[in-house]
Amino acid sequence: MKNIVYILALCLLASCSKDDTGYVATPTPVELEIPANFPDIKYNLSGNPLTKEGIELGKSLFYDGRLSSNGVVSCGFCHEQAFSFTHHGHSVSHGVNGEVGFRNSQPLHNLAFYEEFTWDGAAIHLDLQPIIPITSEVEMNETIPGVLTKLRSNKVYQKMFKNAFGDSEINSERMLKALSQFMITMISGNSKYDKYIRDEGVSLTQQELEGLDLFNSKCASCHQGELFTDQSYKNNGLPLNNQFPDEEGRKRVTGNPNDFYKFRVPSLRNVALSFPYMHDGRFGTLQDVLDYYDNGMVDNGNVDSSLLREDGSFGITLSESEKKQIISFLKTLTDNEFIQNKDFAEY
Repeated sequence: MKNIVYILALCLLASCSKDDTGYVATPTPVELEIPANFPDIKYNLSGNPLTKEGIELGKSLFYDGRLSSNGVVSCGFCHEQAFSFTHHGHSVSHGVNGEVGFRNSQPLHNLAFYEEFTWDGAAIHLDLQPIIPITSEVEMNETIPGVLTKLRSNKVYQKMFKNAFGDSEINSERMLKALSQFMITMISGNSKYDKYIRDEGVSLTQQELEGLDLFNSKCASCHQGELFTDQSYKNNGLPLNNQFPDEEGRKRVTGNPNDFYKFRVPSLRNVALSFPYMHDGRFGTLQDVLDYYDNGMVDNGNVDSSLLREDGSFGITLSESEKKQIISFLKTLTDNEFIQNKDFAEY
């Protein structure tokens, strides 16, 4: 955490490029559309109002390799739209020069509804989250001042920052706020399930309905509400991964031994597309995940008590037919409109 605070300090102290033309642009306000079945957002838009130009700038930055040291690895490199903005085909993220990280890239959707980010909650504000991958040696391996130098030398970005913020000053605060503006608009709430819940003329099949009932009774204590996560951190009994012996989960952030191997409860929206699963991508299919909860959990020291069965073992008892029903329901959480939305696409 000390490194993150130090990096942020560098960010805020970095010198700025002032506009000297006298021209002041007027950004176009944008209203955020929130699905009717969703909760209120957690992001404070009064400190970073959405504008058409700010969102466009954020999107350009999101897909720009200039944010990395090798000019190739962008945010979009590890977050592919077709797979709900995950790093498809990789159990853990891959960064500059083929460097390999130690955690699975999380999906990027509905971020405006959260207050903490990453598997261990190291980022406590959406504006701060990009600092972690940008400065990580195994991800983008760049510095904030280094990114700003590249942006300030680019005439296109000079114009885009001016259009987004009124003048061409390029600094860390504006860069991070623009990225947030783009990510805030990435709302996924038009799945088959959503249309069923909102009574928009869509029906679930019998198997999907049975899966929904099973999900509510066996899974929803952690994957709560319309975001399908209670946003807590839990140890779900995973065997320790010897490939990453230094992994401590949330304990890495808090230093609390009781947080060892606790990870953020992920949202299950678009979960059929966001494989592989768990913090280290150890499971390739939803069937693998349910098989694990049925008979693969171990006592690694502080497993969440809600997963303790009457016989003293950890797990969620599921028959093969119940697993199929739950998987059928989980597939109704796929939002194809979100996946195919050109507003979020690179080109």
